[in-house]
Amino acid sequence: MSSRTAPYFNIADPAFSVQSQEVRDAREHGWYARTNYGIAVLRYDEVGELLTHPKLRQGSVKWPEHHGITSGPFARWWSNWVLNKEGQDHRRLRRLMNPAFSRRLITGLVPRFQELAGELVDAFAEPGRCEFVTEFAEPYAARVIAIMLGLPESEWRMIARESATIGLAMGVTIAEDLPRIEAALDNLYGYVDEVIEDRLRSPRDDFVTTLVRAEADQDRLSRAELRDSMVLLIFGGFDTTRNQLGLAMRTFLRHPDQWALLGERPELGPAAVEEVMRVNPTTTWVTREALEDFTYKGLDIEAGTTVHLFTESAGTDPRAVPDGTFDITAERPAHFGFGGGIHYCLGHLVARTDMSVALPLLARRLRDPRVDGEVRSLPLSGNTGPITLPLAFTPRP
Repeated sequence: MSSRTAPYFNIADPAFSVQSQEVRDAREHGWYARTNYGIAVLRYDEVGELLTHPKLRQGSVKWPEHHGITSGPFARWWSNWVLNKEGQDHRRLRRLMNPAFSRRLITGLVPRFQELAGELVDAFAEPGRCEFVTEFAEPYAARVIAIMLGLPESEWRMIARESATIGLAMGVTIAEDLPRIEAALDNLYGYVDEVIEDRLRSPRDDFVTTLVRAEADQDRLSRAELRDSMVLLIFGGFDTTRNQLGLAMRTFLRHPDQWALLGERPELGPAAVEEVMRVNPTTTWVTREALEDFTYKGLDIEAGTTVHLFTESAGTDPRAVPDGTFDITAERPAHFGFGGGIHYCLGHLVARTDMSVALPLLARRLRDPRVDGEVRSLPLSGNTGPITLPLAFTPRP
């Protein structure tokens, strides 16, 4: 297949869907498609290889530029993400943030996550009905990240509101949403500044204090890096879990037998998370950028080309999963919902853990769930997830 005959996607169009028949047909035509940004990689093996290809670097840094955003508070914050850093800066920032996501710390918090999930279900405003995003996914994700970082759980509404707005930057409507995004970013910076000053006055045994102490050594963490990193940790910890929980519920609504099975066998929680992220990930593509000209499987890729690795298309590729079913008991190849290589998602363990706690509890407590109202969602490109998901169900104590 030559680049001239490859299918073309306008992935900047909010109506474009990474799960469309158009993408499925293109995947059968060949391993890649052309896009208005560069190329999209559609098949499992090629996504896996290019995710860690030595001639590609992390590519998200160009995302605002693709939409005409080259300056301002958001553009500066985006360029300073640990995700968008390379080399020594990336290693230094990642090393400083790693303690917040240690396996020992997260495992110790499992009972608290279980208690929180049960508390939220008990608090649903109506018996047998809920608005899943606002009554469960948002408060659960926001309170989990507050617990992780040592922030007051009572501030979860502010964390959820501002983080959800910043999350619009991950979607294709970023340009029109920019004023709201920058206002939310400013509010979260203001909150973070207050937290930093509080920890300077009254250090505590929490992760925020650890980061603040790192700022005292100017060779390790500058004040700007401290502020940027804390905003990223709050936003990133919230956004992925909130969206992925909503997508998990939508996926199980299409597979009620699997939902009933999960309620009967809570030990399948971790496998359920992996299977959901294989077929319905919130991160619909992982981005790379060519460092130099090179040829891959007959395709000439020029330096600077943006390469979108379609995670859902790879995860549902019949070459990797021939049976094509959604099955939380089956052995599956690893999905790419958390990226890969040196930029593998910093918070993958907490996201996996808090969701593997929440989903089996929900499956036990919300039997026979069904949509009961209007479902609204973010576009099915960029980062996605439901905005509203009203459900009716048969409650179980």
